[in-house]
Amino acid sequence: MQYLEGRKYVVQGIFLVVALIFLTRLFFMQVLDGTYKLAADKNTLQRLVQTPYRGLIYDRKNVPLVQNTPVYDLMVVPREVKNLDTLRFAELLQIPLEDLRASLIAAKKYSRVKPSPILQNLTTADLAIILDKLGDFPGFRTQTRMARAYRTPNLAHALGYVGAITPAFLEKPKYAKYQPGENVGISGLESYYEQTLMGRRGVQYKMVNVRGIEKGKFRGGEFDTLSVAGQDLHLSIDAELQAYGEQLLAGRRGSIVAIDPKTGEILAFVSAPRYDPKLLTGKGSGNRYMALLNNPDRPLFDRPLMATYPPGSVFKLVNELVALQLGVVQPSTGFECNQKLVKCTHRHEYPGNVSIAIKNSCNPYFYQVLRAVVQRGQAPNKYDDAHIGLAQWQKMVKSFGLGEKLGVDMSQEKRGLIPSPEFYDHKFFNKKENRQHRWSFRNVYSLSIGQGEIGITGLQMANVLATIANRGYYYTPHFVRGIGNGGPLPEFQQKHYTAVDTTLFKYIIPGMEMVVDGNGGTGNLASLSQYGITMAGKTGTVQNPHGFDHATFAAFAPVQDPKIAIAVFIENSGFGGTSAAPAAGLMIEKYLRGKVAPHRKRWEDWVMYGDFTKHLHGM
Repeated sequence: MQYLEGRKYVVQGIFLVVALIFLTRLFFMQVLDGTYKLAADKNTLQRLVQTPYRGLIYDRKNVPLVQNTPVYDLMVVPREVKNLDTLRFAELLQIPLEDLRASLIAAKKYSRVKPSPILQNLTTADLAIILDKLGDFPGFRTQTRMARAYRTPNLAHALGYVGAITPAFLEKPKYAKYQPGENVGISGLESYYEQTLMGRRGVQYKMVNVRGIEKGKFRGGEFDTLSVAGQDLHLSIDAELQAYGEQLLAGRRGSIVAIDPKTGEILAFVSAPRYDPKLLTGKGSGNRYMALLNNPDRPLFDRPLMATYPPGSVFKLVNELVALQLGVVQPSTGFECNQKLVKCTHRHEYPGNVSIAIKNSCNPYFYQVLRAVVQRGQAPNKYDDAHIGLAQWQKMVKSFGLGEKLGVDMSQEKRGLIPSPEFYDHKFFNKKENRQHRWSFRNVYSLSIGQGEIGITGLQMANVLATIANRGYYYTPHFVRGIGNGGPLPEFQQKHYTAVDTTLFKYIIPGMEMVVDGNGGTGNLASLSQYGITMAGKTGTVQNPHGFDHATFAAFAPVQDPKIAIAVFIENSGFGGTSAAPAAGLMIEKYLRGKVAPHRKRWEDWVMYGDFTKHLHGM
């Protein structure tokens, strides 16, 4: 009993000691809280995010295209705003009272404790006016950041633009670390390489008094982190060639894409109509964006990546290669120019072999080539036979990078269309009768001349020519040849082979040379033989049910050591040989020779100002 009684006193003693400790801590906490409250009345802890220096963008010759310039934003932390005279503050900022109130409501909705932008892109003069009186308005502070400055009036569609992050962006997980007022890549390379260009944010904790005057770092800066600048992008774009291409297509609608076949690097990327990337920077950029968006000429539309056209006669090259691979034709195979099958655009010599057929772009010849591909007697009736043959054709054609996204380092790329048997099953299904109408080669023969349901982009067409230049493989086209001190992304260094044996490509190239430099070739206006430059190309005239036909021309040069592959689309411009071909010839001359001969200025004038809807006389 005495032992139990002793334990009782020990337990009571322990409880008494614990209670004394708790009361003592409570007393000191109240004292400290009063001390901290007094300090809080004098000082406030601010968490300042340090936005890193955004990476720069250069062309292939290290000419700067995109740099940074300082601008100033006025920020607000709603919880710190005290007795705000909104009318007086709106007058100071020189903005409508309604706009100020709307911005304050939006800031509170986002966060009461985090800074939100009230005014952005302030000049130094604007800042000087505000800064003198900003101390009278607690809760407001200025923030310096770097905005984009474009050193070129060209390449807007590829570069894209940077803008203030929107509430919709902030809701996405990938932008969780961004804050209102920060910039983010909205489109183009600025968007695709956002994480590379952005770098890593830093954070500083500072003590400031109620008037916003800095009182020093919080705890000596032990919690601060340094920002890390974004990495620079080194593009494959040749700025001079790009500017020249945009000059050639000024006033036109269309595209020019040039690729280095040996690497897949994009040398020029022209979308017409164009716009100056500077329009989407600085004050008023929102209004200018809406003006571009509502422009009936659609200057914001990225034609090389997003406009899909039937390729026209350029596609005959792909069909011929597929036929050679399947063994249904030989290089020496000839077909009569039988216009009962399909019309031919002009009179020409008998297409006794593939070279003559390509040179003259004989429609009946290539009709019979594709018929030999699709109808191979693999099924007892023509309908099933066509179904099987077209499926095999589609698979081989898609190996050229058609009908799928190539994977270029831009987010808005379109797939285009290489139709499948299932596509035609759906097309020829009669909903009213609820039954399937059978189809055969006669229903899809327009594919033989690159018409009908086929759709490819300008980038894809240039890539096809790069593939032929390489005799059977391509690298994924890309804009960035170097990131920081390194090279391009690994996926841009892999070869992609087609389903056609590499030994067969040599059989179509002589005919392509004859297109440009042969007597009566359809692409003679692209010829650079006077400078000793050999070129292999193919013209195309794309039927357009909504107006005048579109013109196209695709080529590569020099033939034995290709350094450039190019595709030109010019809308509503008739024959490819009279408009797109001279444009391509001028671009290739500019790239390979570094200049265009003075006596060829008449071709520049023709491409820029000529009336393509009329027959080309004396040119």
